[in-house]
Amino acid sequence: MSAGLAPGFLVAAPSLLDPNFHRSVVLLVEHHAQGALGFVINRPATATLGALFGELGLDPASDVAVDAPVMVGGPVSPNTGWIVMDWAEGQAARDDVVVVAGGIGVSTSRDVLASIARGEGPARHLLVLGYAGWGPGQLDDEIRAGAWIPVDLDARIVFDLPFDGRWRAALAVLGIDPARIVGSTVPEA
Repeated sequence: MSAGLAPGFLVAAPSLLDPNFHRSVVLLVEHHAQGALGFVINRPATATLGALFGELGLDPASDVAVDAPVMVGGPVSPNTGWIVMDWAEGQAARDDVVVVAGGIGVSTSRDVLASIARGEGPARHLLVLGYAGWGPGQLDDEIRAGAWIPVDLDARIVFDLPFDGRWRAALAVLGIDPARIVGSTVPEA
């Protein structure tokens, strides 16, 4: 398998039963010979955005959705926070934002998080804790084994859909209905 699946989605095949990734959608931001890195975008953590603001001493503006869920980005470094945000092409470059593509940027900056708390940051954002990482060749082997289905990046799936509809929506991009896959135990929604 050649490198270059990023940016894009990795969608867990229905047969992938690993509890860290079962029915997950991973926003893959890096994929090269040295490995791969991404963020699960559809698994809510027990924390809310407001709770994290409180832990960090950030006082959110009254119009900020503090009850928004935080996602479990993956099993690696679960105590690290990442902000996945709407980042329009042509937007002013910042040293603390990595532009992924397709209208998405990623940052670990407290300044970006503080601007979101003040209601001045990107309106569409997702806070994720931890990340998913693969060593050299590991992800390619998992894809060959049928654990992951690569799908083109679509920012609407990240920002516009409820987290519990993202897996099916990402598969639908390829015309896949998980309930119709042989051996699948996916219930009809």
